[in-house]
Amino acid sequence: MDATIVAALGIAGMFVLILLHVQIGIAMAIAGVVGVTALIGWGPAVSLLATEAVANLSSTDLAVVPLFLLMGSFAAGGKMSTEIYNLAQATLGHRRGGLAYATIAGCAGFGAVCGSSLATTATFGRTALPEMLSHGYRASFSSGVIAAGGNLGAIVPPSIIMVIYAVLAKQFILDVFVASILPILLTVTAMLATIAIVVRLKPDWGPSSERATWGQRLHALRRAWAAALLVLIVLGGIYGGVFTVNEGAAVGAVAALLIAIVRRRMSMSDFWQAILEAAQSTASIYLIVIGASVFSYFVTLSGVSEAFVDALKATDLAPVAIVLLLLLGYLVLGSIFETVSAMLITLPFVLPLIIELGYNPIWWGIINVAIIELGMITPPIGMNVMLLQSMNPAISLRQIYSGVTPFILCNILVLLTLVMFPDISLLLLRWFG
Repeated sequence: MDATIVAALGIAGMFVLILLHVQIGIAMAIAGVVGVTALIGWGPAVSLLATEAVANLSSTDLAVVPLFLLMGSFAAGGKMSTEIYNLAQATLGHRRGGLAYATIAGCAGFGAVCGSSLATTATFGRTALPEMLSHGYRASFSSGVIAAGGNLGAIVPPSIIMVIYAVLAKQFILDVFVASILPILLTVTAMLATIAIVVRLKPDWGPSSERATWGQRLHALRRAWAAALLVLIVLGGIYGGVFTVNEGAAVGAVAALLIAIVRRRMSMSDFWQAILEAAQSTASIYLIVIGASVFSYFVTLSGVSEAFVDALKATDLAPVAIVLLLLLGYLVLGSIFETVSAMLITLPFVLPLIIELGYNPIWWGIINVAIIELGMITPPIGMNVMLLQSMNPAISLRQIYSGVTPFILCNILVLLTLVMFPDISLLLLRWFG
């Protein structure tokens, strides 16, 4: 059978399995093994599955994933998110839209110890949403701020999805983290500007609150020392060259646990719950990565990735036009699949194309993560939106999508800026390099 036909059947079969609710990692592994069997035989296919499983499970780079997940679980168990939000609220809450500003700042701060958009959305859906509603904020605006702010949890280092991209794209994890700094600052600034515009046009959507006293601000600052210390230890140590990313992840996990214990924020049941959550997430991610590795080998072996590159190059479209078409496709894909799956399903096709077009793979990693995360708040599904609505049934999906629309537009503007000016992502990397 022709290799192209085998590839087409394999890809179609993978999506059928996904639609049948087979776990995505397993679906990719099955498609990859069956496809390799059809191309070169059963023996090499089984050997491939075993080899990829061992290679990924023993990867020192991927070892940071469970450690960062553990750090996030311990930080959440230690109530650090509440303290970050309370500090931002005490500082910004008296302004019009101040609680919305505080939520974005809190999401960015919590993202530095969490690494997950869904976890950030869930956390601030429990802490910030009731606070905003109690101060008279419009429900649609409040929920839109939280859903959009939740995305910061996945793009602020240490980002789990960026670690996975770096490993599979064979880039240094620290390089990807450094390259993400300016895009993150640009994204946060754009979100804050969006809030300022919305509350200026609709003052009743985000009324000002009572100004906190300096005593209250100092109290909030003292309470938030643990989160600041954890971020300083992990990111300061990594960027400062004190330890590697792996060592930083390990130190962060231990530090988060010790802080929670010293402050008496974690019982034994909380400890085991954090371990269980991190283990479940780790197992799911490793399964997807192993499946993606097998599937990627099949796609490369079939030659369909090269055909995909050649077909797009034959259209004579400008490279930037091809990138914009890819972003449109990722926006749809990101609204249906969770972030890791959306990236890994497409990586064997898209990364060779990006390199062939002359773009930096680190730059593409930042763009790729950002557009898939944007899909997390985009109709028809938008997982952040669905999660937030399930936690707050009184707020309809229509209301949340209405509130998140200005942030979708602002993120699209940021993405277009990063596409048109790639040096924004690469500037710090060149300075540090």
